Amino acid sequence: MSLYGLSVFCAVYALSVASPGPGVAAVVARSVDRGSQGAPAFIAGFVVGDLVWFTMAATGLAAIAQTAYALFLAIKYAGAAYLLFLAYRMWTANGTAVSEAEAEPSQLPSRLFLGSLALTLGNPKPMAFFLALLPTVVTLETLTLTGFLAIAVIISIVLPIVLGGYVLAAARARQLLRSPRTLRVLNRGSATSPNQFWTSVRGTASP
Repeated sequence: MSLYGLSVFCAVYALSVASPGPGVAAVVARSVDRGSQGAPAFIAGFVVGDLVWFTMAATGLAAIAQTAYALFLAIKYAGAAYLLFLAYRMWTANGTAVSEAEAEPSQLPSRLFLGSLALTLGNPKPMAFFLALLPTVVTLETLTLTGFLAIAVIISIVLPIVLGGYVLAAARARQLLRSPRTLRVLNRGSATSPNQFWTSVRGTASP
């Protein structure tokens, strides 16, 4: 794959990741609630999820995956359930800033990783990008192993950078808005964003 082709994919992918969607909403909501605590594990789930979708698109497994209706639907609703849980936590938060040292020990990296992974595998946004938009940017039929690995590296670099920027911005906003009332309003505003995913899930119940 040419350097120009990789550059085009990098730009298009970065714009796709940065555009508003369930993943971005989850990252922002969690960062407003918890700051940067657990962000690496949380973002790692998104990276692995995108790599799974890319692998499926590049190897022609997408059609097979879409025939596994029960598994597809279970993953989709698991992602929706996780976002609804985040929304509930944000809405019921008391507005008290929580430091990383005071954060709940139950937020294990493995749980954060699996939560964002399930969200990505059931998220219509990466599905649409890798199964519909990607073939218009990358000629998958002639993609070599070197090209495949190059794109995988780009995904592993671009996604953490973009989502990391959201984490830093949301965590910074949380530090600046220290009053309980302001934090409560910010939490509840963020809590409404994940519910957009539930609407999209209901509208795309069949793969």
